[in-house]
Amino acid sequence: GVTIIERYLLRRMTLLFFAATGASLGIVWTVQALAKINLVTDTGQSIGAFLKLASLLLPTVIPIVLPFAVLIGITQTLTTMNTDSELAVIAASGARRSVIYRPAIWLAVLVSVVVAFVSHVVEPYSRQAVRAMVASANTDLLALAVQEGSFKRVEDDLYIQISKRLPDGRLGGIFMADSREPKADLIYFAKSGFVTRNEKAGMLVMNDGEVHRKDPMGTALSVIRFNSYAFDLSAFQKTAGGIVLLPKDRSTGYLLNPDKKDPNFIEKPQRYTGVLHKRLTTWIYPLMFAMIALAVAGGARSHREARINATMEAAVAAMALRWAGVYFEDLSEDSMYGVYALYILPLIAIGLCAWVILRQRRLRQVSLPALLTAQLQIHVLPGFKRLTAWANRFLPQFRRQGT
Repeated sequence: GVTIIERYLLRRMTLLFFAATGASLGIVWTVQALAKINLVTDTGQSIGAFLKLASLLLPTVIPIVLPFAVLIGITQTLTTMNTDSELAVIAASGARRSVIYRPAIWLAVLVSVVVAFVSHVVEPYSRQAVRAMVASANTDLLALAVQEGSFKRVEDDLYIQISKRLPDGRLGGIFMADSREPKADLIYFAKSGFVTRNEKAGMLVMNDGEVHRKDPMGTALSVIRFNSYAFDLSAFQKTAGGIVLLPKDRSTGYLLNPDKKDPNFIEKPQRYTGVLHKRLTTWIYPLMFAMIALAVAGGARSHREARINATMEAAVAAMALRWAGVYFEDLSEDSMYGVYALYILPLIAIGLCAWVILRQRRLRQVSLPALLTAQLQIHVLPGFKRLTAWANRFLPQFRRQGT
């Protein structure tokens, strides 16, 4: 059964886990949301639209934040208990070391289930919803026209300015620059206009204006006057079903059996494989980080030991492994070697931590500085001694010759 010590440890680890999750998730989420704030302000969206967009971005950062929250919760709990001599008391009472390890593993397994659910179910849905919202915001030309007197970017190389909105709802003083075509730059001027829509597309109808057409070198210019000119907005008014979805936006079921006619799949099928296996391995990171925490801080230590803070040791190791994981995630979209590495990296890390725990050794005892010191003593120090002896033997002769 579950002992009192295990319940006590699990409660403390869980409380610290939620505290770390709240702080870390708040920071990362704010950064992600602020990166999209220009989309909301440039298209005249409301604060409600911004909050909706921010909430849809939340599932994309949860799989990144939760493993680090597990690491902090476990490491900080064990470090504090060691400082208060609680781990020493538990060890002296004859309790097995597993009473310390089991609560950490339970917490990691529960978080791994949450990460897997978010990665496979919630995140693809939220990404598709963000795509639809971004497309809708970028294609709402009326929203662009609400803010008078400033240039707005509809998409790359397409800008529009509306001088004012007339009382009857029409648009006054329309300026539009279109440089999307490599062979010609188009500039539209119109005294007035309005937006009309039908079932398939929308049209910006401009009245009493001119179209200036020039080549990119500026050597040829033609001016066409018009009484009425309709500009097609269908390219900016895609419905959710017509939005181009990238592999990371697709559901796991789609990644397992992608449409062979999908243009993105035809162009780069390996990208779908890489994204699929990234999702299949994301859930391992909470368990791996829990093992790192146990290997670093899972044993009682004397306060007289000179050592780096256990939380810092665990954080450095975890960040190095996470960066390596990100590298292999990118590599997996181009090569199957990256896919293999996605599984090998966490398995090796978990195996190494398990060996350290079972041997009841501390990571600092097998740390890189200790290994370097041993190698210096074996290989470098004897050579340095021989060099010193040689110098002591010949330097007196050099001095006599110089004199």
